[in-house]
Amino acid sequence: MSEARVNEFKDLINRIQSQDHVKALSWTGSFYEYLDIVRQNPRVTRNAYQRIYDMIIEAGTSEYMDMKKRITRYKFFDDELHNGADGVFGLDVPLMKLVNTFRSAAMGYGAEKRVILLHGPVGSAKSTIARLLKKGLEDYSKTATGALYTFEWIDNPRDPHGLLGEGVESMVTPMHEEPLQIIPEDMREQFVGELNRGLKDEFRIQVKGDLSPASRFIFAKLFEKYNGDLNKVFEFVRVKRLILSEKDRVGIGTFQPKDEKNQDSTELTGDINYRKIAEYGSDSDPRAFNFDGEFNIANRGLIEFVEVLKLDVAFLYDLLGASQEHRIKPKKFAQTHIDEVILGHTNEPEYRKLQNNEFMEALRDRTIKIDIPYITKLKDEVRIYQKDFNAQKIRGIHIAPHTIQTAAMWAIMTRLESPKKSNLTKLQKLKLYDGKTVAGYTEDNVKELRKEALREGFDGISPRYIQDKLSNAIVNNKHGEVGCVNPFMVMNELESGLKHHSLISNEERKSQYRELLQTVKQEYEDAIKSEVQRAISSDESGMSRMCANYIDNVKAYTQRERVRNPFTGRDDEPDERLMRSIEEKIEIPESRKDDFRREIMNYIGALAIEGKKFDYKTNERLHKALELKMFEDQKDTIKLTTFVSNVVDKTTQEKIEVVKTRLIKDYGYCEICAANVLNYVSSIFARGDAKS
Repeated sequence: MSEARVNEFKDLINRIQSQDHVKALSWTGSFYEYLDIVRQNPRVTRNAYQRIYDMIIEAGTSEYMDMKKRITRYKFFDDELHNGADGVFGLDVPLMKLVNTFRSAAMGYGAEKRVILLHGPVGSAKSTIARLLKKGLEDYSKTATGALYTFEWIDNPRDPHGLLGEGVESMVTPMHEEPLQIIPEDMREQFVGELNRGLKDEFRIQVKGDLSPASRFIFAKLFEKYNGDLNKVFEFVRVKRLILSEKDRVGIGTFQPKDEKNQDSTELTGDINYRKIAEYGSDSDPRAFNFDGEFNIANRGLIEFVEVLKLDVAFLYDLLGASQEHRIKPKKFAQTHIDEVILGHTNEPEYRKLQNNEFMEALRDRTIKIDIPYITKLKDEVRIYQKDFNAQKIRGIHIAPHTIQTAAMWAIMTRLESPKKSNLTKLQKLKLYDGKTVAGYTEDNVKELRKEALREGFDGISPRYIQDKLSNAIVNNKHGEVGCVNPFMVMNELESGLKHHSLISNEERKSQYRELLQTVKQEYEDAIKSEVQRAISSDESGMSRMCANYIDNVKAYTQRERVRNPFTGRDDEPDERLMRSIEEKIEIPESRKDDFRREIMNYIGALAIEGKKFDYKTNERLHKALELKMFEDQKDTIKLTTFVSNVVDKTTQEKIEVVKTRLIKDYGYCEICAANVLNYVSSIFARGDAKS
């Protein structure tokens, strides 16, 4: 490669990376330079809980009202930094409880002495939340506001002592401790008091805990050699910026259960380095010990326990001291201080086992359980699938309108408990939870529904099952000739998959889920019939003329006047037949027609007082009535039944193409699914199954 090409690549890398940023991340300095950083920004000394809470808050928050309750939404869980790859939807209330726990721990109210346990059914985003927190800490440690520091022991050329080992010039403290922990405990109060003096920041520096055994050993030797002169000891200390990284096992640890025969407690607390025993002469020399257990390497950050309650009891005992006293017990060494968030997650059967185990009372007492249920709001469930199944990710194949919505609707209905009110269906309950209106139900009724359903969101179909079946439908379609996936294809996948569903063995439940699929299918049919009706009747000018004619007649009727006929020039009585033909489309009975007409005129009058012009689209009921009336007038001229026939005249074909174009332009259909929907709906209308 030519030197010119090498320089070209070097320039490219220099443009991409910020030199100032690289310099900040690789900062090193003396202990005294670090003290100056602490005076300017005391937050660099925050503990793990304080740092993780600040990380979430600094990402931003917003508030909204739900069932008369103020909900705080934390933008951190949208994962915007990674383009929403691990974004969590529909769990604002559980996440609010989790962040409140972090806040309590950050303020030292006791939650910092507990194991935080995310509890819920499979596929409810427990692992995703843990992954978000770990990724967030990695990114936050690289920012100016999230900066933290550790130190290393260096061989002083002016005074070589061999404490680090033969030929070793520096040794990073194995547990990445806070540099201020070097200050002996009997001097800390006075030392920290001086550092805090005059600080305007509300944050006060606190130094808790001890050095790791290896650092404590080196400190003790130096302290003894220099007769307690700390300034001499500090000459062997070099402070450096600490970047948390799960891959590098720095500040973030993950522990998961394995076969009991192949796993022991040294994976948590470290083990002896037998190669170094010969060098240091003793297996109790801390320099001959690998402080690389998950508790050790997670110091200053977070440790995640995957399926924590599947662990052997011996491991769970380690959690007791780690949570309550913030101490662990490495083999052959005294209890060692740790500063880390302990986060576990588990499912219901394992948690019930813990509750029934009387020997694990101590662990139960040290646990804060955060329930992470399935989503029960349709719009949030839809967002989960749209993240993976969208036009950007799935190229060359079209997902028909309502495909994802129908799958999400079915998933949520399997999670809802049957309403105790006899006149309320699961489908109506789903709509109420999603913020839709159902006649006769208020916010208080919805709140009551949620309270009475104690296990709602803990049973039902997992989002993973839906994702798998959506994927199957798309992959199977890729090998076929049809370039479009529609709801019927996905519903067939959902139903056929129930036969071999690994988590549902109850045949009665499978039967209930199949019945819910029929409910979803009917809802989908109603939706596409409505869209086809609107596509056929969406003649804006014709609708406006019909509306103007209706309003003229209603005005004359309510004011007991006559209507001028534009064709004959005569004043006629209001056209009762026209008015009733529109009103009947929205089921206005004969006995209520006067009330409805007065309501329309009052609405128009109120708009006029505000200086606004009446538009039929602003009145939902009238708009729907006009659409249905227009559809009834138009459907015979287009002859929907001809959609299922291959023999159509040119005029009819042109009208069909107009309707297809409207479906494509206004509702997101493609050529394939628009034709399929028209064929399907036409067969429904052909057998007289049109729904008003």
